[in-house]
Amino acid sequence: MMTFLKHLFSFYINASIHVALSVYALTRITELYFDIPYNENLNYFIFFGTITGYNFIKYAGVAKFYHMSLTKSMRLIQIFSFICFCLLCYYGWQLSIETLIYFSPFGLLTVLYIIPFLGGFQKNLRGISYLKIFVVAGVWSGVTAVVPLLENGHEVDVNLVLLFIQRLLFIIVLILPFEIRDIQLDFKDVKTLPQKVGVQQTKRIGFGMLLIVLTLEFVITDSLFFRNALLGVSFILLFFLMRAKENQSKYYSSFWVEALPIMWWMSLLIFQ
Repeated sequence: MMTFLKHLFSFYINASIHVALSVYALTRITELYFDIPYNENLNYFIFFGTITGYNFIKYAGVAKFYHMSLTKSMRLIQIFSFICFCLLCYYGWQLSIETLIYFSPFGLLTVLYIIPFLGGFQKNLRGISYLKIFVVAGVWSGVTAVVPLLENGHEVDVNLVLLFIQRLLFIIVLILPFEIRDIQLDFKDVKTLPQKVGVQQTKRIGFGMLLIVLTLEFVITDSLFFRNALLGVSFILLFFLMRAKENQSKYYSSFWVEALPIMWWMSLLIFQ
């Protein structure tokens, strides 16, 4: 039984279900903040789109070069990803053309993140120095903060721009423990923040970004409840960031850090 649960949990992480729940949670947080009605088609499109996109980024190259010798777990992830892609198409069919257009720039960024199109089709966005973290955070922020508001008829105003900036900074800080973990694994020419300025300076930069996130909260919302919830989540995120190191436990970042948006969303649901 324990072996089965261990394999199930490993599949949950490796098949990008956990990261998809985090993205889904951030979308639901935006709905709560702006009192947007729940949109099943939009939310499930984002959820299954995240699984499809992340698994494509993580495993496309592996499947290409080791197609005949893929492990059983890898084949299961392939099948699962295909099912999620079909569900992505189904829920996308339910959305309006206008909403799909809102998604298009973020979908394009995801594709260009993995498909080489620069330097004689030898380099993708992932390979450009310092850009990797901003592309990932930008797609997350656009999909979870901008698209739900635009889809609901919200105009592009100062509040929307500030929300995007706040979400962008929060997600960048969320990614920093991963970059600290991968400091020896990332290619040197990519130049992630920890590679450039070191681990301790990266943590200081993350702390400064969190201060900006909390400051923007006082402009975005008047709700003391929302402010306190974000303050609590930010303290936990800061704790994980300050304790982050290269030799992390297996699920330090991939489960615990990535679970913070889910915890944020659940705290809003439970204590609202």
